[in-house]
Amino acid sequence: MFGDLFEEDFPSISESRWERGRKSKALHPEPSPPRGLTRLSGLQNQGGTCYLNSLLQTLHFTPEFREALFALDPEELGSLEDKDDPDAKVRIIPLQLQRLFAQLLLSDQQAASTTDLTDSFGWSNSEEMRQHDVQELNRILFSALESSLVGTSGHDLIQRLYHGTVVNHIMCRECENVSERQEDFLDLTVAVKDLSGLEEALWSMYVEEEFFDGENLYHCGACNKLVSAVKSAQLRKLPPFLTISLLRFNFDFAKCERYKETGSYTFPLQMDLKPFCEQSELDDSEYVYDLFSVIIHKGGCYGGHYHVYIKDVDQLGNWYLEEDESEPVAKAKSLKELPTIQETDNPLAVLKNILSQEENHLIPVDQLGQKLLASIEISWNKKFRKEYGPLLKFLQAHSDVFLLSSNPSKVCLRREASPSRPPPDELKPPSPIDPFQDQSPPSSEADPAGDPQLEIRAEGPQWFDLNDSQVEPIQEADIEKQFQGKESAYMLFYRKTQLQRPPEAQSNPRYKVPSHLLWEAELANRELQKKRAEYDSAVNNLTLHLHLGSSYEFSNGALHPTSYRTESYVLDLTIDKRKTLSDLRLSVFQLLEFWEGDLVLSLAKLVPAGLHVCQTLEGDELTLHEIEMTDGEDIFVWNGMEVGGIRIPTGNDTVPILLNILQLIDDNDEEKGQPFVETCHVFPSNAKVGTIFTALAFPVGLILLNTTCSRAIQLENWTVIPKENLEKTFKEQGLKDGNSLLILDSSSYNQSLTMAGGRQTNSLSNFNWMQVRNLCQADSEEEQVKVSANIETMLLDIRIRAIKELGLQEELVNNSCLRLIDRSGQLLPPVPENYTVAEAAMEMGSLLGLCRGKAPTSSQLFLFFTVGCDFESGLMKEIIVEQTISVSECLKMMLEKADLQGDSWHLRKMDWCFEAGEPLSEEDACLSDLLIYSGDTLILSEGKLPPKGFLKVPIWWYHPSFPPGYQVDPPDQMDHMIQQVDALRITPEENLYKEAPEVFQPEILFTFVGDVEISEEASLADLKSQAMVLPSFLDFSFPSPDFLRAWTMESKRPGRLLRNNQQQLK
Repeated sequence: MFGDLFEEDFPSISESRWERGRKSKALHPEPSPPRGLTRLSGLQNQGGTCYLNSLLQTLHFTPEFREALFALDPEELGSLEDKDDPDAKVRIIPLQLQRLFAQLLLSDQQAASTTDLTDSFGWSNSEEMRQHDVQELNRILFSALESSLVGTSGHDLIQRLYHGTVVNHIMCRECENVSERQEDFLDLTVAVKDLSGLEEALWSMYVEEEFFDGENLYHCGACNKLVSAVKSAQLRKLPPFLTISLLRFNFDFAKCERYKETGSYTFPLQMDLKPFCEQSELDDSEYVYDLFSVIIHKGGCYGGHYHVYIKDVDQLGNWYLEEDESEPVAKAKSLKELPTIQETDNPLAVLKNILSQEENHLIPVDQLGQKLLASIEISWNKKFRKEYGPLLKFLQAHSDVFLLSSNPSKVCLRREASPSRPPPDELKPPSPIDPFQDQSPPSSEADPAGDPQLEIRAEGPQWFDLNDSQVEPIQEADIEKQFQGKESAYMLFYRKTQLQRPPEAQSNPRYKVPSHLLWEAELANRELQKKRAEYDSAVNNLTLHLHLGSSYEFSNGALHPTSYRTESYVLDLTIDKRKTLSDLRLSVFQLLEFWEGDLVLSLAKLVPAGLHVCQTLEGDELTLHEIEMTDGEDIFVWNGMEVGGIRIPTGNDTVPILLNILQLIDDNDEEKGQPFVETCHVFPSNAKVGTIFTALAFPVGLILLNTTCSRAIQLENWTVIPKENLEKTFKEQGLKDGNSLLILDSSSYNQSLTMAGGRQTNSLSNFNWMQVRNLCQADSEEEQVKVSANIETMLLDIRIRAIKELGLQEELVNNSCLRLIDRSGQLLPPVPENYTVAEAAMEMGSLLGLCRGKAPTSSQLFLFFTVGCDFESGLMKEIIVEQTISVSECLKMMLEKADLQGDSWHLRKMDWCFEAGEPLSEEDACLSDLLIYSGDTLILSEGKLPPKGFLKVPIWWYHPSFPPGYQVDPPDQMDHMIQQVDALRITPEENLYKEAPEVFQPEILFTFVGDVEISEEASLADLKSQAMVLPSFLDFSFPSPDFLRAWTMESKRPGRLLRNNQQQLK
């Protein structure tokens, strides 16, 4: 069940065997965050190890167990460095537990990793992703530790702390002879069903007597006959730590299924076991136990999640009091008694002023927003969001001022940190005797993280909820919430009240930790701080390229480095993006020692034409992150007026475009293979296309745009830019860097149409139009028109021209769209009207249909959908939705359009076979994430999808149709089913040469009896058991599921026979 769990890595186990058990570790660039306000470390979940994490945290917060493990020195356990040495005996599991407990105590990280520990178990990736039972893991782990510690001073560790005994007595009521049998235990398993709580369960086990009488007699060895007897059990030896496993899971034999007991089951915080013990002469304190850990299971019998409530006996954590949001008095105080803050543009000062009133108590982030509204009479979203982003992100960005809980949903103000002692000048390895002798203890870096100056500690041990990597303080009263429900207590851990901890252990995570582990934690924390600093630098540092205006000149429409400059004209500057624009300006000024005059910083862009100045940076108080400065940005440093005495064009509208201009040459000047001359020219993107003729001193004629990579003067390679488009700008026309344009005058127009083979084309207009057919059912003189266009013409322009040429009503301008008509006459989905013909992947001369209805925008999807499996085109419906809506929102819109009600519907996507495919089960996922595109067809299928991890299996009952008077007993129906399936295998050719069988072949009939919702991990036997309890099955009498056979259904006929009852359904 647990893979190769706890097989010790002794020399008898080969190295290849060890390597197969290891799993590859994925490296993550972001280091682990420091501990939260509780100053306790959680454990990372490897996918399904929450049960392991809960048990490990319980053992870690059992100080006596932890310290007994620490007492085992490397001479007894070996060293992890020698684990690959075949001559060395290394006890890997206790060594890894030591390291893990030291990390939980001293490592400055929010959650420690259990990967090394599970690797020592021999677990694979699949084992770590599969959840198991924590009660069974507890027994296996203790057994493995006992085996691993044989021959060491810790050989009796488990027995010393957890071992107890129970004695069973049977007394003969005739001779009063007593038979005694003693049983050992490491944990007690108690019943939950039909019991009100733990104390009642213990009373029934160790106080109440069981009587053997009537037909249930006991054989007495002394009397040598069956006699009446009394049986009882008592606790003989109590361990220091008592582990109790609750039998929450049971089996319902009537329904043949497992279930979880979720009724109320109480357990005390302190328990006296004296009434349940055999001996009572000891001091009363010997029998009293305190609860210190509750492992909780949330979910059902086929899966769920574990977390643990733990009492911090050594007070290692920082327990803080949270404000009760439900108390109206506290809320009124927070909103009314705050002094009004004068409205300011500095959100940091506003929030600090508000939180300073809270006396370091955590408050919810949304409540902080309410207090800000009450203080400055304007909300965060209206006042600061546009400039500083959401409130939570602002708090996270200023972690030096605000302290967030590990959720993070609550916040408080950090206290000013006191000056820390400088680190030692030199890091020396510890001596074998005492690593900290003659030097101070490890610096505070080895302390659990959090704010060292923030102490919100309550008196005495307090409770915490350790949920994998999250650690939250809880009230003792919260334990009562785990008495019942789907989230309820599953294992209880008690410790003897008389076990007192020494004063030096209180709030001291270094207590009894071996010196080599202290030093290892010190080095690990320093490495963590180094990685965090490097990560912070990598994330927040920007490298900017500074282009000095004195090193550039303006020529051919863009900035270029001057040819006479010998030194570099680009300087690199690294700066933290959390610094302001004013800080950047100062850094640039310090870098340029001899700068004179105004210093203006502008964002620049390197384009094929050269360098272009786009935008001047303004707002010195803004951070570089807030002005969206990115790494590798080009910054132009100049006086803001001119470069080399020339005023330069700036702004995103004037970005220069580099175009290739082709002009035909005379036959006499034509070089071989090249009938044109090609030159490069630069034009501002906001200039008109017609300025090409002016710039080249060329008579106004035609401009052709190259639509391919070929330079051959062939008609299919070029498209004419309409004369009316010459008044458009280069940007509006869609011209880009590297486009090739051929300019012609009227005299050379006919000559330019000659193609490579000497053929002559009739007219360019054959390739510069789109056909539009009126499908709006409106009065029109013409049903179809040709609209002048090219591949850069937007579909909106084509539609407007078509409406005018067709003489349609103006109302269609705002309520119509163009849809491509394919060769079969079918209408294809419309595309956004801001697309050009090329962007819409349409060919020139295509036939378009003018239809009623709006076209989707670029952020929307046009979808077909139908109800059920009727895919006739006449029943298809159409809908336009946003790409970002979820599956559930799309389902709701389709139901409304189809006039359907109810919540028993789900969506499926039509597959390539035009059949209903897999259901869209992720209801919260958006359509774009599920790869739903415009033109896809979705199917509204009846029935609600089962929860994640479950299957919904429709069950059909086979019953043949027999002639009147033909009777079949229920047990005989299986034989008829087999006979019918055999009959299906007979082909028509075989029937021609065989006589008709005498056995009556009934007609195949199936009746739908219901759906079974069952876990994917359930077996075929479980499916049969649940099918038998369907209401429609109650009319049949079957002694057990073994009398049922199951087939798959294929095309409404029985398909494959499912033979293996233990096969999983998934």
